[in-house]
Amino acid sequence: MEWVDEVVRSVQPSASLPDLSWRTLLIVGALALVLVTVRPLWRVVRLGVTLVHELGHAFTGILCGRRFTGFVLRPDMSGHAVTAGRPRGAGLALTTWAGYPAPAVVALGAVVAVGQGLAAPVVTVALLALVVALPRIRSVLTAAVVVAVAAGLGGLWWWRDDTLQAGVLLGAALVLLVGAWRHILTVAGVRDLRSDPAVLTALTRVPRLVWVATYLAVAAGATYGAAWSLRLVPGPG
Repeated sequence: MEWVDEVVRSVQPSASLPDLSWRTLLIVGALALVLVTVRPLWRVVRLGVTLVHELGHAFTGILCGRRFTGFVLRPDMSGHAVTAGRPRGAGLALTTWAGYPAPAVVALGAVVAVGQGLAAPVVTVALLALVVALPRIRSVLTAAVVVAVAAGLGGLWWWRDDTLQAGVLLGAALVLLVGAWRHILTVAGVRDLRSDPAVLTALTRVPRLVWVATYLAVAAGATYGAAWSLRLVPGPG
């Protein structure tokens, strides 16, 4: 059947590696820089970073045996994901921890995948993740953001163009990396007892600043890994 062939074609890895010339990287980097530095644009794009943050909580919770029951994104760009399970323990601590590192980890995965010609499978996985999240949406704003992101990914997936997919994923990865740093540095200066580091401290008695340090370590590692994958910095050793 023709539509089945189209679906298979849309999922398969690229037959050749994308053009990651300096010109391509500069264009993608410039566009990403505009998105994260122009305040009105950043207020919109930041919702995407928060979406990845909340889904980081959700899918980590699922991997830890918890039940993902719902999530919301708020107009102030914050969000909340709810998982059901044991009220204490390593699974809950890991689920709580996973939000802030999630954008950086996803960004690193996207950059590495693009370099290996795997942009199409990554777009497919991202779409499936949003499909899983759809029944758990608990606000109109959350629905609008998820539908908008899904529509963009769906277009990339169905009308496949390997160069365009690679460029969009690289741009999204850069936005997620910068967003991860901005969110982590913001929470580092917050004393709110409802923040993830504060909740982790209540769960484990490990000081809040230690948890912030782990976020920074993951963001730094992801940034270096992405730069190394793009051959912007030398490899270790």
